[in-house]
Amino acid sequence: MSEIHHQLCLASASIVRARLLRAAGGDFVTDPADIDEACVKNTYKPYPDKPPLAAALAEQKALHVTARWPHSLVLGADQTLVCDGQAFDKPDNLEAAREMLSYLRGRRHTLTAAVCVVRDQETLWQYHAEATLEMRAFSDRFLDEYLAQAGERELSGVGAYRLEDKGVQLFSAVEGDYFTILGLPLIPVLNFMRCEGVMAT
Repeated sequence: MSEIHHQLCLASASIVRARLLRAAGGDFVTDPADIDEACVKNTYKPYPDKPPLAAALAEQKALHVTARWPHSLVLGADQTLVCDGQAFDKPDNLEAAREMLSYLRGRRHTLTAAVCVVRDQETLWQYHAEATLEMRAFSDRFLDEYLAQAGERELSGVGAYRLEDKGVQLFSAVEGDYFTILGLPLIPVLNFMRCEGVMAT
């Protein structure tokens, strides 16, 4: 394959992340990473001062893609959800989404969003942030209507909701950065990109 240089590559399949970065003026190519997330999660051992799982996943995604884009900055990103000590993955289908939302209903959960920038197998920068959200005790009828209207779109998010859409109606309280909740801590990313000369200062 001939070498093609781009300043920035987004190693994510997330439509939301790409939309946020592009709306902010980012100029980039998208090349989603295909890593075995289950393997990373199974081998990840948390301990004090170690970056969270989301950071490990973001770094692995960036490292996986960087070989395809030599000399480019590769931005990996990931997001995890934990409620009452239990970690949740993206639902596989609408029934799984229903079960997840039924469990989260009336509870607080934490979203961790992480990003990592790699160039030629060297990790240049990592960042992660947390947000805490509390779901209200919505009715089964509301849940049925919500899933019927939202449909398969909600399966793309780790919490089976999109805060930027009707998913905001699921919540009674939100604490944290809006972009972190959407899966991309945008302000720190933009600050780093300006430092690297990828975006205008």
